Amino acid sequence: MSVASASQALSRSATDSIAAFAAELRDITHSDFFSNSSLDRLAMAHDASHYLLVPGAVVRPQSATDMGKIFAAADRHNLPLTFRSGGTSLSGQAGTEGLLIDTRRHFRGIEVLDGGQRVRVQPGATVQAVNTALAPYGRKLGPDPASISACTIGGVVANNSSGMSSGTEFNTYKTLDSMVFILPSGTVIDTAEPDADAQLAAQEPALHEGLTRLRRQILDNPASVAKIQQQFSMKNTMGYGLNSFVDYELPVKILEHLMIGSEGTLGFVASATYRTLPVLSHVTTGLLTFSNLIDATKAIPQLVEAGTATAELLDATSIRVAQRTGQVPESLAAIEVIDHATLLVEFSGNSAEEITHQQDQAAPMLAGLPTVLPVRMTSDAAERNKLWAARRGLYTTVAGARPSGTNALLEDVVVPVEKLGTTCQSLSELFDAHGYQDSVIFGHAKDGNIHFMLNEQFRDAKLLKRYEAFTEDMVQLILDADGSLKAEHGTGRIMAPYVRRQFGDELYRIMCELKALIDPKNVFNPGVVLSDDPASYIQNLKVAEPVEEEVDRCVECGYCEPVCPSKDLTLTPRQRIVIRREIQAAQAEGNTALADQLATEYTYHGVQTCAVDGMCLTRCPVQINTGDLVRRLRSEQQNKAAAKGWDLAAKNWAAVDSTAGLALTTAKALPFPLPKTATDIGRKLLGTDLVPSYKKDLPAGGKPRAPQPNPRAEIVFFPACVGAMFGGVDSTGAPAPSATEAFTTLCQRAGVEFTVPEGIKSLCCGTPWKSKGYTDGYQHMADRVLDILWAASQGGRLPIVCDASSCTEGLQVMKEKAAASGPGASGRDYSQLTFIDSVEFAADRLLTALTVTGPIASLALHPTCSVTHLGIASKFVQVAQAISPDAVVPQAWGCCAYAGDRGMLHPELTASATAAEAAEVNSRSFEAYASTNRTCEQGMTEATGHTYQNILQLLEKATR
Repeated sequence: MSVASASQALSRSATDSIAAFAAELRDITHSDFFSNSSLDRLAMAHDASHYLLVPGAVVRPQSATDMGKIFAAADRHNLPLTFRSGGTSLSGQAGTEGLLIDTRRHFRGIEVLDGGQRVRVQPGATVQAVNTALAPYGRKLGPDPASISACTIGGVVANNSSGMSSGTEFNTYKTLDSMVFILPSGTVIDTAEPDADAQLAAQEPALHEGLTRLRRQILDNPASVAKIQQQFSMKNTMGYGLNSFVDYELPVKILEHLMIGSEGTLGFVASATYRTLPVLSHVTTGLLTFSNLIDATKAIPQLVEAGTATAELLDATSIRVAQRTGQVPESLAAIEVIDHATLLVEFSGNSAEEITHQQDQAAPMLAGLPTVLPVRMTSDAAERNKLWAARRGLYTTVAGARPSGTNALLEDVVVPVEKLGTTCQSLSELFDAHGYQDSVIFGHAKDGNIHFMLNEQFRDAKLLKRYEAFTEDMVQLILDADGSLKAEHGTGRIMAPYVRRQFGDELYRIMCELKALIDPKNVFNPGVVLSDDPASYIQNLKVAEPVEEEVDRCVECGYCEPVCPSKDLTLTPRQRIVIRREIQAAQAEGNTALADQLATEYTYHGVQTCAVDGMCLTRCPVQINTGDLVRRLRSEQQNKAAAKGWDLAAKNWAAVDSTAGLALTTAKALPFPLPKTATDIGRKLLGTDLVPSYKKDLPAGGKPRAPQPNPRAEIVFFPACVGAMFGGVDSTGAPAPSATEAFTTLCQRAGVEFTVPEGIKSLCCGTPWKSKGYTDGYQHMADRVLDILWAASQGGRLPIVCDASSCTEGLQVMKEKAAASGPGASGRDYSQLTFIDSVEFAADRLLTALTVTGPIASLALHPTCSVTHLGIASKFVQVAQAISPDAVVPQAWGCCAYAGDRGMLHPELTASATAAEAAEVNSRSFEAYASTNRTCEQGMTEATGHTYQNILQLLEKATR
């Protein structure tokens, strides 16, 4: 048994071999190809599993040609290698002490074929990105893992991932059309080519013959065939997919399907072409509550026969945990849980009539089930979300509430459906016997596939022994039930020692021969899938070092990474957190040199290049906003002179706001090199994180804000100060009426009476201070803003409308912070204030009173991160569609990372964050380009070369 030590791992890497490898490949010149920095290695060492292996180097190839060179060099220098894409795998299959090959950053290609009937995908694309590309065709992928937003096709193929509804019918094994793979020898095979088998025979004759020989050995042994058929009649990701030998005859087809579920141990899948499934647009959901697990699981065959698409099981502990969240239906919240169990079931179809027919057909069966609460199916989205909240909130509740320093383990097993009830009961008894509390059991009941959660502290030797004893008991329980120890999470390291025990000596021998046939030097992901060391699953265990409270509950799942704007430049939210843990670990081990080195590099990689946009929060299962950590660090590390300056600015914002606008106007009037040179000198002298870089595309300053009293007002209008700093522009970039002016014109046109409060010149939403960690200045501004808006809104009677989405969000956060601290001496309940973004107001109030007279032929949209947080992205699209028949949100949309002035301080951040979206936008032409926030419009203008305007400007123009 061993707990991983990063300090020791960094010191024992094969530095000579790594250096020789890097020297041999120095002709591959792209800047991020190779890194052996401690920061990069530790950041990439962490994945969603409870294992930690620190790579000797991180390698980021850009093509199959690069990959072939890597294989050859690794072979010559005896360096093991492991592929890593999304890092969401739970079983330890994405870590190594050798070369870690990042297959996500440069392998995200998606090509829709045959009108959506097929899709060709590279390994770095997420399942969600693929489904987004297929959505216009009404199609989707078969595999539907819970980590759909973050897991990538590389992992889905490598683990043969499935999910709630895919079962064994729609996983990669069953829906793969073809693939391109690269063998350890460097041989590249495209199985879509008609002569693919002949190519394999010509280039790899020993492998071709060996696959035929192994197939013959299996087929000549009836016991082997029977065992394979029994095991793969269920979901099964243990060992290699030996069903390939039974299901296929041609060696190339056998090898193609052996690659599925091989976890990177047999080669690299450069692309996979899937046959897709239709998206069923109508769904109805119901919750069936039983008095015990046995009754619940006995109902499953009838539910499957009735055509349910989904049947999710929650055991009694799951129900109790869900009740604590308060996010369960009232009927379920009211019961006193003893041994109860529930099944969350769904019917799906192409029409409401089809759903109704399914329900009518199933009604007698549902009525005959021994449920303890009435069964009611619903198609209402809000009600369905309430039903699903109990299931979706389990991980959040258990993992989020675990003791600091412990790991959250999410495991999966499968047994024949008829043995599911007794297996779940016995598993619950094991939890009690080994002292695990709140260990929930839930999962895909119609497949006999259940998940369970444990919280464990691996640093404690006694608890580690407990985990080892529990694992042995659990293994025996599942194997006695003729089940599989892994259903969809992959064998990994955690179950590699148990493959022989599950499949028997003969089939294990076949697997070992297969591995030796393809990878004779055991270079590809050694220790994963197969292991003869019975204790290997308790080696290199991860210990979660306690860190700042804002992020300490992080489970390192990686769900946050796809939406992070800095993911391709520096660090992701997960990596920002794990490097904090590694700094703490280094300090605890007395390795101050490593701790200091990481802290120094973290300043740029972790703090300065974080956009603090909070998009990570929208994906995090335990509700972490890594921006809160970064704001805290900025506050703790702030430049004292800068902090005083920003505090002074808060007290004198009217003057600062107008001066900033005047400065931009002056700079715009000068020859570009003059202001550019001035800011460049300032950045060299004072630092790139303090002095913005002047850019040629920056506009002149805007018009100063002015109060407008109106006793007949139905709203308070809060024009954002960013509109006074940055002037409005038209589609050519020339000065034009701003969003503020457009909004007031639209209100007048629609007959909406508004007031602008006295003192508006001195008001700001506070975001500049909050994002930079200047807490004193933020509080000064918040006190003034809330005081003035309380009076202007008549104590919250009038709603307050803001014309910049990030400022609307900033005001909302300001209100929530004040409300959380109580009424104070003023006695004001600031929770009574209502903030509405101007886009939402336009959609709900203005559109019906306006007539579109000049529609826009085509319109590219950039929803901001604030629009996402406010939940009004659909309102933005609604306004856009009202003025254009071709309003498009790019599939590669993401936060632009301009983040106020962050894009001027670190232009490389915005350039990286917007690269994919800009490429998609520029793949066609649009008449106009729109967003909802002035700095985001500026960021997208710089990224695409097209002038983005506020949607309010375009709405005003289209309704003249």
